[in-house]
This record gives sequence, C-alpha cells and structure tokens, in this order.
Amino acid sequence: MKRYFNVGKIVNTHGIKGEVRVISSTDFPDERYKKGSELTLFFLNGKQPITLKVNNWRKHKNFDLLTFDGYESLNDVEAFKGGLLKVSEDQLEELDSDEFYFHEIIGCTVKNMDGETIGVIKEILTPGANDVWVVKGTDRKEYYIPYIDEIVKEINVKDKIVWIEPMEGLF
Repeated sequence: MKRYFNVGKIVNTHGIKGEVRVISSTDFPDERYKKGSELTLFFLNGKQPITLKVNNWRKHKNFDLLTFDGYESLNDVEAFKGGLLKVSEDQLEELDSDEFYFHEIIGCTVKNMDGETIGVIKEILTPGANDVWVVKGTDRKEYYIPYIDEIVKEINVKDKIVWIEPMEGLF
C-alpha cells in the first residue's frame, strides 16, 4: 500500500476563482506547489481521495494560495476545506545526508551518549531558527530537544535511534 505524507491543509477558499488557502507543512513549497505538480487531496469526511494538478501558486500573508486544473470557481473547491494535501512516498526528493523527513525522525528512540534511553520522538515543532523534537520520556514526561549540533550527535533512521549529548538543564 502506498504511503502518503502531508504537505499542507486547506483551511479555506480565497476569492471566487477556485483558489484555496493552505497552511503549508512542507519544507519544499517551490517543488510541491509548482505548476503541474500533483497532490492528493484527502477529505475530512473519509470520501475517496482525489489527485489534483497545481495550476497556480502564490504566497499571501502566512498562507500558500493554490488553484488546480479543472477547478475554476469557488463552488468547485468549497468541499476541499479541511482537507489534507499529500504526496506519495515515490514523490519524495532525495535529501542530503544530513537532512531528514519528519516521518523518518518521529518514532525514533532517543539515547544519551552513555546508552541510556530517554524516550521516543513523538512530534516535531518548527518554531523558528531550529526544529524542536518533542520526546515522550521513559518517565512519561515530555522533553523538548532542540535539533542543534551541540545536542544531537548522531541520527540513525534505519535503526530509528538518535544519540544526544544533553546540555545542562535539559532534563
């Protein structure tokens, strides 16, 4: 079965010419939203997903505004609200050796350099300068690990293990 990954959520329509307002969750908007790109729309109500071809993309305030081939009016896209735009696994780009997709990091076990298990990464926050990994600790507490070289020492996505050197006050 094909796996899909979120690139954005349609939060509203914009204007009357079939444009939708998207809160993006991709690091590659130039690639994902370029004219001709295919995105799969998953509906909130569980209706069968559909494939859409991007016709136009532009930025507006904190949103990405998209139009799709064959959907030229507000009425055509009204039902898209709340839907998730996704790409399939075979559409993922090859990343540099020091770059990772969120789905590769989420679920990894975090260990300190002594081999002690700290917990499992359950979420990734992107507040600004660097990502922050939310770790559910073995003690059931939540820890916030900044993804910076001083702390994250090694990432092994194949074995789902991240090695860190905790800074003072982190735990």
